[in-house]
Amino acid sequence: MSLNTAAAYGMYSQEVALNEVVHTLNQAGFDNEDICMMLSPTHPIAALVRDASLFNSECASNAVTAGLIGWLSGFGAVLIPTVGFFIRSQAFFRALMVSREGPSLCGNARTLVGLGFSDDEAARFENQLGVLVYVSCPESAKTMWACEVLRHTGAREAATMEQRLTATAAA
Repeated sequence: MSLNTAAAYGMYSQEVALNEVVHTLNQAGFDNEDICMMLSPTHPIAALVRDASLFNSECASNAVTAGLIGWLSGFGAVLIPTVGFFIRSQAFFRALMVSREGPSLCGNARTLVGLGFSDDEAARFENQLGVLVYVSCPESAKTMWACEVLRHTGAREAATMEQRLTATAAA
């Protein structure tokens, strides 16, 4: 089962300011629960999540990490291959769990197949992954708007799932 094709996605470098991308999407009318992100395991946020410990004695470090984990938990889904995942949205949960074939959900980018990407695209994203931002749109008319917002925020590649399906069918 995959989510409907009323969605847009953007690929970014690891240097993107995710809080600014999210803020711009929110200002454009998209809720956090409609946003799914996949971060490279080498992304700085991945390192913070990987190194998070309840037993860390540094209070300031714990507060920053707790704030970051709270922020990530507010999205529809956040996947960090080989590190972990946060899933708030039942729609993302169903889509991502159906595609689960490996020993762990966060094992690789193939979980993107549940969002409607092909195996080849998922492999390409895994090889080129910095940050992927996927926006599920409750109204299909908003997908082009989401795509434009993603482009405006610096996505090096942005498209709607409908555009991607059309391009794949034509190939």
